[in-house]
Amino acid sequence: MSLYYDIFNGDADGICSLHQLRLAESRQATLVTGVKRDIRLLDQVAQVRGAELTVLDISLDSNRTALLQLLEYCRVFYVDHHYAGDLPPSPNLVAHLDPSPEICTALMVDVLLSGRFRAWAVAAAFGDNLHASARKAAATLQLTEAQVERLQELGELMNYNSYGRQIADLHIPPQMLYEAVKPYADPLVFCEEAEFLALLRQGFADDLRRARMITALRETAHGRVFAFPAEKWANRIAGVFSNEKARERPDAAHALLVDNDDGSFMVSVRAPLVRRQGADSLCCAFATGGGRAAAAGINALPAGQIEDFCQKFNEVFSP
Repeated sequence: MSLYYDIFNGDADGICSLHQLRLAESRQATLVTGVKRDIRLLDQVAQVRGAELTVLDISLDSNRTALLQLLEYCRVFYVDHHYAGDLPPSPNLVAHLDPSPEICTALMVDVLLSGRFRAWAVAAAFGDNLHASARKAAATLQLTEAQVERLQELGELMNYNSYGRQIADLHIPPQMLYEAVKPYADPLVFCEEAEFLALLRQGFADDLRRARMITALRETAHGRVFAFPAEKWANRIAGVFSNEKARERPDAAHALLVDNDDGSFMVSVRAPLVRRQGADSLCCAFATGGGRAAAAGINALPAGQIEDFCQKFNEVFSP
């Protein structure tokens, strides 16, 4: 049995968070990850005993049951920016938790490491649609505007790659993407050498072209709701599309419903960029919902509850 487990969200934030830590302290560990929406990753290791676990960019509250079980037998180092709820009182837990809307897990790791690998945190922040935070961090580095834009593209492509109902929907499995970045201390060198990026660029362009043909299902002065069909491209581009629409109208909230092809919809919600509040309270009102104040989601909203969701969406985001 492995002595170490690295457990991380399969998006840009999770991958870049782990990469920074392992650049600082190399470690042979069992990797546990998945698509972006696969957030209950601790369920996969709940039976582990006598190990050290590093857990990154998944909600403590969503993993509470498995975490409490693990803390009886394992030491856990936990860094995350999602809603956590009450912190378990255990000497085996070291937790760094901050649900502030302008921060992501990789930026938290950057602080813990005193900025040693900050460029990776910048890429992650761009991927999480935290452009202002990303540029603030980038300003401390000696980068040209073209280099900052390259980090932005990297973060957004890595984040794009994490969306899908299952690993088979993705262009590159998250564990394979992490292994690809692993040799690179400098993400700009990775951008020059990585063969994966051409594949992601092409997939990104094709999927975004399809998404931009979709018009709003509902639109008011306070927000827009979009709906996508049950297609692989729709799942892959969901996060990028939601972030793009949020930047188009920073004063408005946005929701995207993607058909799960089983009578339910996966929902992504973005609070207005000028007022990053309310997405978590909206989504948590529904079963399988969760997330952060600025961005949250529902894994399986029954089709019969769409009207109820739209009504609550308007209530939460109307001034």
